Amino acid sequence: MTITFEKRRRELMQVGMLGSLGLSLPQLLRANESPAPRLGRAKACVLVFLEGGAATQDLWDLKPNAPLEYRGEFTPITSTLSGVPVCNHLPLLAQQMHHVTLVNAVHHSIVDHNAGAYYALTGRSPVTGGRLIVRDEPENFPPFGAVLAKHRPHGRVPEFVHLPDIMSNNNYDIPGQRAGFLGAAFDPFVAGDPSDPKYKLPGLTFPRQSSRGRLEHRRALLEAIDDARRTSAFADMQTHYDKAFTLLQSDETRRAFDLSHEPPSVRERYGLPDRVDRSVEARKFGGLPHFGQCMLTARRLIESGVRLVTVCTGRAIDQAWDTHRQHFALMRESLLPYFDRGFSALLEDLAQRGLLEETLVVAMGEFGRTPKMGQITSGAGATPAGRDHWPHCYSILLAGGGLKSSDVYGASDRYAAYPHLNPVTPEDVAATIYSALGLDPESRIFDPQQRPHHLALGRPISELFT
Repeated sequence: MTITFEKRRRELMQVGMLGSLGLSLPQLLRANESPAPRLGRAKACVLVFLEGGAATQDLWDLKPNAPLEYRGEFTPITSTLSGVPVCNHLPLLAQQMHHVTLVNAVHHSIVDHNAGAYYALTGRSPVTGGRLIVRDEPENFPPFGAVLAKHRPHGRVPEFVHLPDIMSNNNYDIPGQRAGFLGAAFDPFVAGDPSDPKYKLPGLTFPRQSSRGRLEHRRALLEAIDDARRTSAFADMQTHYDKAFTLLQSDETRRAFDLSHEPPSVRERYGLPDRVDRSVEARKFGGLPHFGQCMLTARRLIESGVRLVTVCTGRAIDQAWDTHRQHFALMRESLLPYFDRGFSALLEDLAQRGLLEETLVVAMGEFGRTPKMGQITSGAGATPAGRDHWPHCYSILLAGGGLKSSDVYGASDRYAAYPHLNPVTPEDVAATIYSALGLDPESRIFDPQQRPHHLALGRPISELFT
């Protein structure tokens, strides 16, 4: 059919007008070709962050027929996810894999921990103005929990909780943990380590000499003093303080963090601390003694109405899965026993309580590890017994939240080095997470300059939605 000059002119004018609104031609074509994203029914999310970058080819994307220098020391065992073995050091998780969808072939090009973590936790590229985003900055894009805190306020308990510590690396707090341009009002409540016998919830206990009435009087006095210096930044902080004050009076919040309400058998199932001294980091064989009780706390928080809980597998300064050296010994002795028990317990417990259908569970790191032992890709290097940083192909686990279970999406090649089928980017993962939580990834949030930003720039993996 002949297209007239006038028709072509009108179409080009339409594209130009829409371009002025921030829509590119590829976006317009995608809008014409793609159906609206399918939205899930998850009410909350537990994000288990494997900081440091776990070698997923040694966990659940095994390559038993590859040469030894690629496949490594671990052997496959049967799991309840048909056709997908897991490594022999994950026997408890093997029995819960039917709850999971395994997403293989996630890939990007960032080999830096801080920037890679920002990419994973926000779904936004960590490259701006030709430099990497490696620390908290006010203009950073917000993480999933901060967006949920803004869009799904609760009021009785914090919407966004981080366990146990804010992660740091190379003298910077890792970006993507705090709220970025949404402001301090949507920062996570950093709750500390509930497995510590001396644990006290930060800021949520009254001084012995302070009654509630006296606390109210102090608050009124502070408000009177602060009335004269209201700026937008100050108002943002005031919102943060108001939330903290509400939590300070909340019996519901204190109860959610109180693990003494749990039967001993449940606490044991998640994994009790096996050592008093917590000063030795995981990469020096200190294990993850906090992890099990953090996972149990995450379940209690979800029950109480918290929207998103991030659980770091390591501690404040501990890239736990960054196994440049003694890779298999660290995985076998210091990492997998704790992860296997705590993560499998969460899946089992949520399912038994009828919470898994409305709770999205995500386990992912900032990247994976090199397909070949001793391969050097970063400044930290790797010994012949280590695996270095590898963002070009790794896998993540998704469970619950109305997504398909007992499924596999995508595939890596025979060495787990590069995507072979259905590659996925961190942008796509972010779009999938938002969609599972019922938020259209193309909806917008605004920065302090009132510039609009889409929640996610990738495509939801529509094949995962039931």
